Amino acid sequence: MNKQGLLQRVFKLQEHGTTVRTEVIAGFTTFLTMVYIVFVNPQILGAAGMNTQAVFVTTCLIAAFGSILMGLVANLPVALAPAMGLNAFFAFVVVGAMGYSWQIGMGAIFWGALGLLVLTLLRVRYWMIANIPLSLRVGITAGIGLFIAMMGLKNAGIIVSNADTLVAVGNLTSHSVLLGALGFFIIAILASRHIHAAVLVSIVVTTAIGLLLGDVKFTGIFATPPSVGSVVGQVDLKGALNIGMAGVIFSFMLVNLFDSSGTLIGVTDKAGLTDEKGTFPRMKQALFVDSVSSVAGSLIGTSSVTAYIESSSGVAIGGRTGLMAVITGILFLLVMFLSPLAAMVPSYAAAGALIYVGVLMTASLSRVHWDDLTEAVPAFVTAVMMPFSFSITEGIALGFIAYCVMKLGTGRWREISPCVVVVALLFVLKIVFVDAH
Repeated sequence: MNKQGLLQRVFKLQEHGTTVRTEVIAGFTTFLTMVYIVFVNPQILGAAGMNTQAVFVTTCLIAAFGSILMGLVANLPVALAPAMGLNAFFAFVVVGAMGYSWQIGMGAIFWGALGLLVLTLLRVRYWMIANIPLSLRVGITAGIGLFIAMMGLKNAGIIVSNADTLVAVGNLTSHSVLLGALGFFIIAILASRHIHAAVLVSIVVTTAIGLLLGDVKFTGIFATPPSVGSVVGQVDLKGALNIGMAGVIFSFMLVNLFDSSGTLIGVTDKAGLTDEKGTFPRMKQALFVDSVSSVAGSLIGTSSVTAYIESSSGVAIGGRTGLMAVITGILFLLVMFLSPLAAMVPSYAAAGALIYVGVLMTASLSRVHWDDLTEAVPAFVTAVMMPFSFSITEGIALGFIAYCVMKLGTGRWREISPCVVVVALLFVLKIVFVDAH
């Protein structure tokens, strides 16, 4: 009874019309919907040359740290973990295509997160959120979704490179293609039937089939968490501070700014905590926690940390306070002891999750005013140039520039906010003085 009384006081359960039991169930539900990140994130960061077993542990640690901190400091039903999309950008673009070491790439994540923290503390973050137009925000979200989906299709072997046509359909009879497609449809069907653990079920089923087919080897269930020495403290802060990384650092900061802020507003709105302006209680503390978590994540070897929209699954069944987030965080600590299971998951088992995340993120394109070309063109350019240029940075840059060109060209220059002008000019300078050399 004393413990329940303490929880009542700390999380103000009665004021929010909830109970300890409801918050615990909501926390467990949220965990089930987002635990896939501990299987997917190591695979993506592993493509950058990082130790997957170590990344598994650091992913659990930062998800636990961020979620528990959000619960205790902001008392909001929002869980945090490494961001989908930015992990792919880090691994496949910054390290893979641009050729930087993963240590320097982590340095870029650190400086981007630190910049976000400074913007949060100076309250500039609120100004940027309010002044960057919907078409660009939607274009960024949808573009990252297309980028993630492309990675999922590639990892499953559904699409392959082709010298003549750039991309082509892979071998549709191979295990990876069939099981990758099966995994995606399991998620889509279960999610449409409102089954919260759809992604986890898909990963378990496709991995089990892979085990039967001989693609996967069973190595156990429980184990002491692997060493994290190969990734913790390896970030190269000095190496990331060069002019060629400026656009990358800015991209990490900008994408994380919109991703996390948008998710926080969406989840708190579903919980009935937001007002008509979209603000919610303890907004400053929440934005501070997600910024600090990203800084901490880069130092221990994980990609940018963000609030997870999957938190809405816990909210849907009654979660209303930070106790839900704390429960989710504690469960992430416990899952660290399941590292053998994480090592078993083949790339095609996680591919379905990537494609599904792409579906969810591109759905935001419906919010674009397609009958207004000054809004539609920038959204389209931003969204399609991310996968086509294989760079989130270039998609954002060209989208901001396209927005200014369209508004100026149609005489609607008064609709361009100072924030958009500054960002567009910075990207033009990057293109002229960095990319051209």
